[in-house]
Amino acid sequence: MLFSIALLIVIIFLSYRASPRENEHDANVHGAGQIGLLAALALFGVDYFTSYFYATGEMMHALHPYGLEHWGYIAAAVIALANITFGVLYMYSLGIFNEGGGSYTASMRYLTPGLSLVVAVVLIQDYIFTIVVSALSGGDQLLSVLGQYGADWFWHFLIGAGLALITWFLTIRGRGESARVVFTMLGIFVLMTLFMVGGLIYANVSGYPAAAAEEVVKNVPLSQALLHLLTASMKGLVALTGLEAMSNGIQFVKNEDAGFVRWGKKRLPKLEKLWEFYSGKAGIGRFVQTSFLFYGGLTTFFLTLFAIRFNVYDGTLGRTLVGNLAYIGFTQFPGGEILFWAYQILAVALLSAASMTAFQDLQATEWRDVAIGELPEFIVYRNAQGTFTRSVTIGFAVTLIIMLLVRGNTSMAVPFYGVGVFMPITVMGFAIRRHIQKTYTGKARTWGSLGAGFAGVLAAIVFVGQIVGKWQEGGWVVLISFAILVAGANTLLISPIGYRDPQQIHRIVREKARIRGSMASIVEWQSLRMQEYRYAVLKAVARFFELFGVRRPVRFDPPVPAGDYDHALHVDHPEAPSLLEQYLDNKPKPEPRLGGAPKETDPGEED
Repeated sequence: MLFSIALLIVIIFLSYRASPRENEHDANVHGAGQIGLLAALALFGVDYFTSYFYATGEMMHALHPYGLEHWGYIAAAVIALANITFGVLYMYSLGIFNEGGGSYTASMRYLTPGLSLVVAVVLIQDYIFTIVVSALSGGDQLLSVLGQYGADWFWHFLIGAGLALITWFLTIRGRGESARVVFTMLGIFVLMTLFMVGGLIYANVSGYPAAAAEEVVKNVPLSQALLHLLTASMKGLVALTGLEAMSNGIQFVKNEDAGFVRWGKKRLPKLEKLWEFYSGKAGIGRFVQTSFLFYGGLTTFFLTLFAIRFNVYDGTLGRTLVGNLAYIGFTQFPGGEILFWAYQILAVALLSAASMTAFQDLQATEWRDVAIGELPEFIVYRNAQGTFTRSVTIGFAVTLIIMLLVRGNTSMAVPFYGVGVFMPITVMGFAIRRHIQKTYTGKARTWGSLGAGFAGVLAAIVFVGQIVGKWQEGGWVVLISFAILVAGANTLLISPIGYRDPQQIHRIVREKARIRGSMASIVEWQSLRMQEYRYAVLKAVARFFELFGVRRPVRFDPPVPAGDYDHALHVDHPEAPSLLEQYLDNKPKPEPRLGGAPKETDPGEED
């Protein structure tokens, strides 16, 4: 017992010492809430890293009841291929869209504003369901520790809601503090997992017995077996949201080289291209996304291997798949029960912390949606720590409602989560393909467009597969919710809520959101483009009603033209002012008042 306690203390101490710390100098130079490499790895990677606790369990649960658990290796191979393909796509995209926005910005620039609007609302669904799935999975893990995985749904809901409340509170306190807490927990997770793997290897060598079969195996025909394989693959691909999260949230990252890049440029100058690839804030984002390339495939293979070896899955002995393996692995050490309990409690904390990725991206997305006219203006409020508190609080409230609707069942929420992940990835693939076709020539253009196109098609297949593979578990409902989201987004945009003039856009972006530089210019351009799209939709609606003899002219004048993207961004002249400045001088004169305008006093003289 003393060995396990001492080991746990050492692991916690090392992880805490390695965690990032925000200082006053950073706040003054980079702005409130701007984070570096370690903090970005924690806040934008935690959702992906903690998929370890539930993704393989969901995958094997789709195979094991039918005696198809050995097909888990095929599903793991599909997951590994998807991780590498989409990871490379997003790492490349950060060189083009290094001011944030992800597929939302990419589709606006290279595809259509209408598609960009769809991406905007789907991303919000994605982030909301990330919170739902992460918090409920944390509750599953906690009940697993107590051997009560099959407890009444109310306990799953109550615990999940409590975990979401904790992450809401931490997010409100600012990115610096959130990053330190999450990074410390991730460090403990990595070190303890390594010890768990060692214990599982020892248990395998020493002949630890497999668990007795608890479920009756159902024999199914080949066609049905292939459908279960598709379902398993789709369930294991639920955490790729981290790619879009990092691309979208790059606006919160410091624009400086990470420590290892500065060291490499100084000590290994021959690897200049490598260091340039990982330079600046785009480089920090790429480093985070590099960890996604192999993590999902490796952890899925490893968990599948030992789950089959010891015949343990979700629900076995009242624990989750990872809970069962953790018990076997840690009990090979003296006093290992303490390590098992610590690991399971850590899983609860990490899964709830995974919601922070979604909370960060809700902030990055919703102020943009306000600027383009998709959400009301009152949502935009940024506190002194750089947090958009109203976005976080509204997201938390919606999360509680959804948790109640799914009755605390994680599996019921997963189909909606998957759609929010892969629809934006599909859009990103085709947007990058269009960029390559416009930018490159020769073989680079041919192979580049083929690679991006392959990524887009693969993401589209997974997007459809998420719905088909989970059809019996409620996947068909996703089609209805997706259609409602698209129709609702366009309805809100053409309503009075969606109208934005240059003065409103400037106020939202520059004054309320306090965004400056290229990021502000991009969102201002996007907002003008969306107003052009809004005007086109209004004209189309008017023409439609004219078919029935109803003539109603469009109420507003044509919007201000957005112009060319590169011109709006001032690529050749970064210090140029906002493209909206030319319209701010033409402010309407105040209406005349009885008694004339109020008198104005001259400014006082300085002492």
